[in-house]
Amino acid sequence: MNSLQSFPSGGVAVVQGASRGIGLGLVRALRESGRFDRLVATCRNPDGAEALRALEGDGVDLRAVDVTRPETVAALGAWLDEQALRPRLVLNAAGILHGDGFGPEKRLEDLDLETLRRVFEVNALGPAVVLRHLGPRMARSGKAVLAALSARVGSIGDNRLGGWYAYRASKAALNQFLKTAAIELARRRDNVIVAALHPGTTDTGLSKPFQDNVPDEQLFSVERACRQLLDVVDELETDDSGGFFAWDGQAIDW
Repeated sequence: MNSLQSFPSGGVAVVQGASRGIGLGLVRALRESGRFDRLVATCRNPDGAEALRALEGDGVDLRAVDVTRPETVAALGAWLDEQALRPRLVLNAAGILHGDGFGPEKRLEDLDLETLRRVFEVNALGPAVVLRHLGPRMARSGKAVLAALSARVGSIGDNRLGGWYAYRASKAALNQFLKTAAIELARRRDNVIVAALHPGTTDTGLSKPFQDNVPDEQLFSVERACRQLLDVVDELETDDSGGFFAWDGQAIDW
């Protein structure tokens, strides 16, 4: 497992969207790395997340955060202050592609305002609230990274197939939030690196309905995806802040 040697030993890492999929895998991988003294795992309902609750203790704290309810993100920030914790690593893994009664749009006629609002709220607006509350609270010295899981389909320059309007547009909006925050934080605290990360197609509930057309070698297990993401995070330097990176470390066109 990647030991995240580029980070100072100790400190706190935060994983948002930690109840399942890549978020849960990142909690496991970070705990195994032993690089951080405290690991804060957040999701909407920790009490109902059995696999996550099994990781609680030994420096792993669970906190209830729903990115669509800004007051819960603000409460996380206040709790970090009370605990005198300044995150050295923040990974936002929350995201939505499909749900009850909706899925990726194939044509303009499929566009629905309520679906657009729901997808944007989780994929772009919620992470923006996380940036607002955790960005200024990042560690003041040494390497610090604030990253969110984006998607290659959020790249405007790489869009050659069309479709998936809400998901594509919400991830493009997320990328712009991250890029803009990177510019501001570089002025306020030049040790903080902000990045958008594309994990590749991973065997999770998010991608399950669309895996039939994915070659086996391009469908990653959660464990592999998390290992690759942490490799990318470990390699990030301050000059990379504001960048958009794939699972193999390659920059993605905006």
